[in-house]
Amino acid sequence: MNHTLNSYLGNRSFLKKFLMIAMPIAIQNGITNFVSMLDNLMVGQLGTHQMNGVSIVNQIAFIPYLALFGAMAGAGIFTAQFYGSGNNEGIKYTFRFKLCIGALVVSGAIFTVCFWGRELISLFLHSESRNDIELTMQYGLDYLSVIMWSFIPFGLCQIYVSTLREVGQTVVPMKAGLVAVVVNVVMNWVLIFGKFGLPAMGVKGAALATIFARVTELVIVAVWLHTHSSQYVFVKGLLSSLYIPGRLSGRIMLKCIPLIINESLWAFGMTALNQSYSTRGLDAVAGVNICSTLSNVFCVFFIAAGDAIAIMMGQLLGAGKKDEARSSDRILCTYSVIGSAMMGVIMAVCAPFFPLFYNTTDEVRHLATVMLLVSSFMLPITAFINAAYFTLRSGGNTFITFLFDGFYMLCVVVPLAFLLTRFTDLPIIPVYMLCQISEAVKALIGFVMVRKGVWVNNIVENVT
Repeated sequence: MNHTLNSYLGNRSFLKKFLMIAMPIAIQNGITNFVSMLDNLMVGQLGTHQMNGVSIVNQIAFIPYLALFGAMAGAGIFTAQFYGSGNNEGIKYTFRFKLCIGALVVSGAIFTVCFWGRELISLFLHSESRNDIELTMQYGLDYLSVIMWSFIPFGLCQIYVSTLREVGQTVVPMKAGLVAVVVNVVMNWVLIFGKFGLPAMGVKGAALATIFARVTELVIVAVWLHTHSSQYVFVKGLLSSLYIPGRLSGRIMLKCIPLIINESLWAFGMTALNQSYSTRGLDAVAGVNICSTLSNVFCVFFIAAGDAIAIMMGQLLGAGKKDEARSSDRILCTYSVIGSAMMGVIMAVCAPFFPLFYNTTDEVRHLATVMLLVSSFMLPITAFINAAYFTLRSGGNTFITFLFDGFYMLCVVVPLAFLLTRFTDLPIIPVYMLCQISEAVKALIGFVMVRKGVWVNNIVENVT
C-alpha cells in the first residue's frame, strides 16, 4: 500500500525539489494575475463599456502572447535537455533562436493590430444598442493603440525568463515579476485616475502602466543574467553573434512550428469561443471577463506545475534517465490535480463575492458567479490536461501536442460553441457549461497518451 502511494505521491525530497521549481513560478504568476485582476477592477470602476473594450482587446492580444509562448517552448525543449546533458553551447544557440523567432512573432502581431484592429474588435460587438457598440469600440481602440507596443518588451522578457526557468533558475524571474507587479499597480492608479497632477488617462493609462511594468521586468532579468556569467557559462559571448548551427536550427524549427501553430490556434480558438459567447450580448462579454479574471488567479498552481513538469522531465530525458522520467511524471501529475482541487474549493467559495467589486449590473454579476462555480468544478480536470500537455511537450513530441491541444480546441470545442450559439436559443450559462464539460474527453485522451509513454524521447543527442 505504501509503495503504491509513494509511486503517486513520491517522497519528501522529491516534493521539495518540485516545490523549489514550482513555487517561485506559482508566486510570480499568482501575483501577476492578482495584479491583472486589480487592473481589471480599476478599469471596471470606469464603467462596463471601458471594461468590455479592454477585455476584448486582451482576448485579441492573447493570440500573439501564446504564439510567443509556443515559439519559446519549442526552443525551450532543447534548452532543458541541453542543460540536463551539460551542453552550454547548445543553450547559447537556443537562446539566439528565441531572439530570431520572437522578433518575427512580435513584428507580425504589431502589423496585424495596426491595420486590422477595428475589424478584430468588431467581431465581439453584439448588442441591440448602437451606442453601446460605438462606446465599447472606441475604448477598445484607445487601449489597443497603446498596449500593442507592450509586445516588444514582453517578447524580449519571455526569452530571458523562459531560458532561466529551463536551466532551473525560477527565483530571479519571480523577483523580477514581483517588482513589475508593484510598478504596474502604482502606475495604474496614477495613470488611470490621474494622480500627482497627471491627467486621468482611463484605459490608455492602464495600457501605458502595463508597458512600464514589462520594461521593468525585462531590465531586471536581462541585467541579472548577463552579470552572472560565471554561474551560467552559456552567457559568455551569448549576443556576440546570432550564429546557430544549421542542423540544430532545422531541428528546433521542426519542433517550434507545431508549437507556434498550436499555441496560435489554441489562442485563436479561445478568442473564437469568446466571440461565440459574445453573441449572447455584452452582458455575456462582461460575465466571461469577470470569470476569467478570477479564474486566472486560481489557475496559477497547475500552470506552475506544468512548467515544473517541462523543466524536470526535459532535464531527465536529456540526461538519458527515461525510467525515472516516467515515474516522476506520474507523481507530478498527481500533485497538479490534488493542488488544483483544493484551489477549486477556495474559488467556489469566492465566486458569489468577487463580482460585487465591479461597477456593473446585477445580471452581469449573476452570470459571472455561475461561470465561476462551473470553472471551479472543472479546475482539477483542467489541471490534468495541462500536466499531460507539458508531459507530451517535454519529449519533443510537438505534433502530437498540437493534435491534443490546438486541434482539439478548433475541431471540438469551438464548433460546439458555434452550433450552440447560432442554432439554438440556449442562454449563455448552459452554453458555457457544455463547452467547459467538453474538455473532459480531452483529459481522457491525455491520460492514454501519457500512459503509453509516447513522450519519452531524448532529442539532443548528437545535434551540436
